[in-house]
Amino acid sequence: MSADRRPPKPLDPKLLEQIALRYVERFATTEGKLVEYLTRKLRERGWAGEDAPDPRGLAARMVELRYIDDRAYAEMKAASLARRGLGARRVRQALQAARVGPEDHEAIAGQVAEAARDAALAFARRRRIGPFGDGGADRALREKQFAAMLRAGHDMALARQIVSAAPGEMIDDREY
Repeated sequence: MSADRRPPKPLDPKLLEQIALRYVERFATTEGKLVEYLTRKLRERGWAGEDAPDPRGLAARMVELRYIDDRAYAEMKAASLARRGLGARRVRQALQAARVGPEDHEAIAGQVAEAARDAALAFARRRRIGPFGDGGADRALREKQFAAMLRAGHDMALARQIVSAAPGEMIDDREY
């Protein structure tokens, strides 16, 4: 730290609330991520309040005030990842990383399942795989394309069907 720079002022209840409000104002977030952020800020700056800091209580208050809605966040994030072509497994991982609770995961499971086929086709279209390719894919390239689809979180059977499809071929609507 340079000599002319003072360390940041320790947090008190009012400052902690201002930081929380600023964070939820700027970012779509979840209750769990807000708790992590506030805990990190407390660790970095220290605490000057009389009572012990309560980042969980502050985050719960933000939920009560409806500044944070984990279910709406989960729906938005799942839809966004599906549009990008990512599958159900990657959506689940992203929601876990955002600290979305299991009850909210279950609530959007139907939405994620419905979007699985379209997300896989969007991924294949973007990467020119299977029905969107030029037909010149040899076995090694198809294996790489299959692996890419699996890394993107798509179901193995659906990925196999898309990768093995001929250019222009329609993919049937079986459930995956």
